[in-house]
Amino acid sequence: MNNERTAYFEDLGDRLVIYNANVANRNAITLELYDVISKALGLASETDRIKSVIFTGAGSFFCAGGDLNRIRTRRFEPLEDRKAHIESLHDIVRKFRSCPKPVIAAVEGGAAGAGVSLAYACDFVVAGKDAMFTVSYVRVGLTPDGGITHRLMKMLPRPLVNELCLFAEPIAAQRLYQLGALNRLSEPGEAMSQATKIADRLATSPTSALSRIKQLLNEAEHSTFAEQMDLERDHMAAAVAEAPAVEGITAFFDKRKPDFTKPGDS
Repeated sequence: MNNERTAYFEDLGDRLVIYNANVANRNAITLELYDVISKALGLASETDRIKSVIFTGAGSFFCAGGDLNRIRTRRFEPLEDRKAHIESLHDIVRKFRSCPKPVIAAVEGGAAGAGVSLAYACDFVVAGKDAMFTVSYVRVGLTPDGGITHRLMKMLPRPLVNELCLFAEPIAAQRLYQLGALNRLSEPGEAMSQATKIADRLATSPTSALSRIKQLLNEAEHSTFAEQMDLERDHMAAAVAEAPAVEGITAFFDKRKPDFTKPGDS
């Protein structure tokens, strides 16, 4: 790795790993990180062999959020330019959410500000037992972005969300796990190992089914029951005729494990 890079990704065959590597600044968000995430998710979306994406921070901290040195200069910019900067973050959040492959956040040390937003833009969140999550905006007179108020209100009780956002109270990963807002807890330093286990499990499933299920879950957050039933009907009807279903159902009756690695079965 070139030490001057603040972000990069690795192609490991059935998964991509994106590294936030602005270590000197506790992995505060950089423009390079946006670019790397966009490229990695684009590759994941276009490549059937890739079953999942892992997003993590190099070093001992996941992401400290926005770079305040950059943010403080924006007061001199026109309002529309300031909105455009925020849309850069929101575009990345949307790309995580719309990526047809599951995305796994591996959090060590903690996440703050927009770092929490990026973690919860992912489909799975794994964190070390000692990690802390802080919606820290109010401490510097700012307000949350990156969709985090929406995500927190979906996952946690309103009184707790009030404290997290209005007091910027840190919340421990262990408590989030107890509340059902984390997928896995790991020993400190082992979040990436736990994320890899999730990726290994996803690698045994057909790409098309993973993509269809993720799309259904995304739509379920805002569709009506009737609309969701229609979506489920359409996806199920299409999936039945696809090669993964043919292989999966054949394997069931043959009393063997399905092999979704064969050409056409992913």
